[in-house]
Amino acid sequence: MVSRPLAIFGGTFDPIHLGHLSVAWEASELLDAEVRLMPASVPPHRPSPLADAAQRVAMLKAALQKQSRLTLDTRELERAGPSYTVDTLCELRNEQGDRSLVLLLGADAFAGLPSWHRWRELFELAHIGVLSRPGVEVVLSAELQGEIAARRVDKAASLHRLPAGRIIELSVTPLEISATRIRELLAEGRDPRYLLPCGLFDDPSILAPYRQA
Repeated sequence: MVSRPLAIFGGTFDPIHLGHLSVAWEASELLDAEVRLMPASVPPHRPSPLADAAQRVAMLKAALQKQSRLTLDTRELERAGPSYTVDTLCELRNEQGDRSLVLLLGADAFAGLPSWHRWRELFELAHIGVLSRPGVEVVLSAELQGEIAARRVDKAASLHRLPAGRIIELSVTPLEISATRIRELLAEGRDPRYLLPCGLFDDPSILAPYRQA
């Protein structure tokens, strides 16, 4: 029996919001996959998070309660230095054997893949699921187009049969929610009630890093 793929959805999650959760949930459904949310420790391509690791883990645990489709993986927070995706996928490949692994990326992040550390090795370690939004097209470099031309597939079942190496576009529902804007609202003392998962409001201390900013 072929096991369900394991999909990885990384980010700073500073804070985790409904836009993150919505696309992760849809990707899980479209791929029939387990999805792990993986907070980055020191993201190589963006500023460091405002909330520290423990605070972001508390937010993620609160956000993910009362469901089992999405889970939390904190390995990048436990590893020193920058959070390079290739290192994470090497670890997972060693743990998971020949299980299908899928790296979930937004279309903009995918377009910037050639700037990533050891980016060509990613295709040897996992499939890539590109989270696309209807009506939004991203320009890909010739270098990236040449690498992915023969890797594209249309059906999620194709990813179940191979451990790595394919690219699939996943059309997800866009929720235009900005973590930057949420931090601004919280710093102003406002209540972004319907932008964040309700679990984040159960304990006033969870959002304290932003209210004190």
